[in-house]
Amino acid sequence: MRLKHFLHELKHHVPFTFFATLGAILLIIVLKYILEQHIPEVLFDLSHILHIIVSSAVTAGIYYKYKKNVILSLIIGVFGAIIIGSLSDIIFPWMGGVFFGLHMHFHLPLIELPIIVFGAALAGSVIGIKTIATKMPHFVHVFLSVFASLFYLLTFSVSFELSYFTGAFLIVFISVIIPCCISDILFPFFFIGNRKEQPGNG
Repeated sequence: MRLKHFLHELKHHVPFTFFATLGAILLIIVLKYILEQHIPEVLFDLSHILHIIVSSAVTAGIYYKYKKNVILSLIIGVFGAIIIGSLSDIIFPWMGGVFFGLHMHFHLPLIELPIIVFGAALAGSVIGIKTIATKMPHFVHVFLSVFASLFYLLTFSVSFELSYFTGAFLIVFISVIIPCCISDILFPFFFIGNRKEQPGNG
């Protein structure tokens, strides 16, 4: 049943993720190659942290809605967002970049900025529990993940040429669609199980 639901949601999210990725790449092409603007590392770190906040809010909010357990909601929200956010924004883009021969540097904020990463995930989880943020627009999650993945490729590859954007599109699309859907749809319900408590009136 979970697989069926996941595939159903995946079908609806594919078109938006496709156009979000295409739009982000076109914007970066304009900024980097037409306007000749430098893409600083801080843009990746910022988009990654914001992505973790949004992801943890949704994950913790969904779990708390059904189980009303603050501690478990915080744990699931924090670790779910960090693990899946790292896969989406870092591991998948790095692997894709290596596959396409982009000579990637490996940068993992979880190791280099642990307090900020854990703080962002905890803050997002608290927001999710307080607001029961289960209806946060998926486009916000996808938007942040698309730019985080793309900024990672641009910032941590030795040389990124205009011709690489075809491969970049494929890398970013895969990096976003699978982890984000898992994070928003499957991850919290894996811990909820089949028995769901009815959400309270608050």
